[in-house]
Amino acid sequence: MTRVKKGLVKKRTHKKILAAAKGYTGAKSKLVRTAKEAVMHAENYAFAGRKQRKRKKRQLWITKINAILRLRDLSYSQFISGLKKAKIELDRKILAEIALSDEAVFSQIVEKVKLGRDTKSTIR
Repeated sequence: MTRVKKGLVKKRTHKKILAAAKGYTGAKSKLVRTAKEAVMHAENYAFAGRKQRKRKKRQLWITKINAILRLRDLSYSQFISGLKKAKIELDRKILAEIALSDEAVFSQIVEKVKLGRDTKSTIR
């Protein structure tokens, strides 16, 4: 079998790693082995960060909805329960947007939820 040297391939991979580590301080941007380690850590943090960003957005929507509902004497959990009973299928992102931008529509939604909740409690 013929001997294969990996000079060009190795140089390409090293250049790719160092390009990804551009802007890192000290040896992390100059030395291939430490740069590779730093890039791997950064990619792991970026992956986790994308998941956390989704969680934070959902938390923010829930906080906005809850704050506006408290002004209308309704808790968030009662509101979500009422939405499901009234078969209104709006996600939290849209509800938060409606609550902030169009109060009239949000008031109608709240009234439907309250109406459905009150009729259920009188039947018992």
